Amino acid sequence: MSLLSARQKDDLHKAVLDYLHANNFHKAYDAFKEETGLNPDPNAQYTGLLEKKWTSVIRLQKKILDLETRNTALQEEVSMTPAQRSSSQVDWLPRTPAKHVMAGHRSSITRVAFHPVFSLMASASEDTSIKIWDWETGEFERTLKSHTKSVSDVDFDSKGNFLVSCSLDLTLKLWDATNDYKMIRNFHGHDHSVSTARFLPGDDRIISASRDKTLRLWDVANGQCVKAIHGHSEWVRYAVPSDDGRLFASASDDHTARVWNAQNATSKAELRGHEKNVESVTFVPVASYKAISELVELGGPERLKAPGLLVVTTSRDKTIMLWDASTGQHLKTFTGHDDWVRCVVFHPNGKHMISASDDKTMKIWELSSGRCTKTIDAHDHFVTCIAWGRATTKGPTVNGAPERAEERRINVLATGSVDQMVKVWAP
Repeated sequence: MSLLSARQKDDLHKAVLDYLHANNFHKAYDAFKEETGLNPDPNAQYTGLLEKKWTSVIRLQKKILDLETRNTALQEEVSMTPAQRSSSQVDWLPRTPAKHVMAGHRSSITRVAFHPVFSLMASASEDTSIKIWDWETGEFERTLKSHTKSVSDVDFDSKGNFLVSCSLDLTLKLWDATNDYKMIRNFHGHDHSVSTARFLPGDDRIISASRDKTLRLWDVANGQCVKAIHGHSEWVRYAVPSDDGRLFASASDDHTARVWNAQNATSKAELRGHEKNVESVTFVPVASYKAISELVELGGPERLKAPGLLVVTTSRDKTIMLWDASTGQHLKTFTGHDDWVRCVVFHPNGKHMISASDDKTMKIWELSSGRCTKTIDAHDHFVTCIAWGRATTKGPTVNGAPERAEERRINVLATGSVDQMVKVWAP
């Protein structure tokens, strides 16, 4: 018994006739025409109809397979116990679509930073403003205005009590996050645009980098410049401290990065290898040493316990480079992006690094092999910044014993772009 109605059969036969005629299958066409007793239909609705239906079926089949795969993954997640679900998210990686897309800035986003305790984040923009958002809900909280030119960077201290910002207006500013983000201090001293401002561990000092080719250390309590640090020959784009505060690193338009001794502000290593401006430098967290030791030789087990052993640089030459921070030795180059690489973050599980680029993507790199395992179309324009959430959460208790519950970083990632959007990526 045919599954088609008389009308459907008639339409199918006419579409087949049109297909045979259009593709010059003359014998088949004549035979089929004789068998069905149909004459060619001049109606244009049958022209190419068979091919259109066929490609539609293929697209639907692919969509069905994708939905079935997604459904299976969701069913597995739903069937897990809370403890199993929690542990499975330890290895969570970002995927499209983003959980929230936050619009409000009127120009490019330059930096995003997470509050270390609450579900808040700050975004800096070329529109001269800073915005505070609730990343869990995607809701806008407030706008901070005081800078008169593009805001280059923002950073919360370790307790989330203060926010520091810097700008092309030559200043750094300190905001009291516990008092409605009131601007409480200006830092003056740089002679040109300020690119970076970061709290050092302990929160009593801030390091900044500037187009005036210097780095500066500042006293948070009184706003005074403690030391001006010279060494780079061009604009210093980025500066960041190591987790233990013994070192800090800088990246410059002079195609180099440098590692500095924080105690006496002397240069410890010069990282020379990029062919163009170095956009950022990031210390590799201790949690990632194990995976990287499968990729390159790092030395004995004692060496793998110390923060500040390795740094990663990103450049306008489209590459990411891994370096030994103590010797300046180049260890590995990661290639794959098609445009400037702006910056990287490291996954708390220690297995992955995620990069942001002007090719509009994020790339996920497996540290043990050095391979790019996933590319995410993140924004409609250059991806200028990326940050991983700093807040922690208690893991599941074991046999009801809270003392064995582990704290771990919350799975949330944020990106900013020239498309003026801030995106939050979360499970």
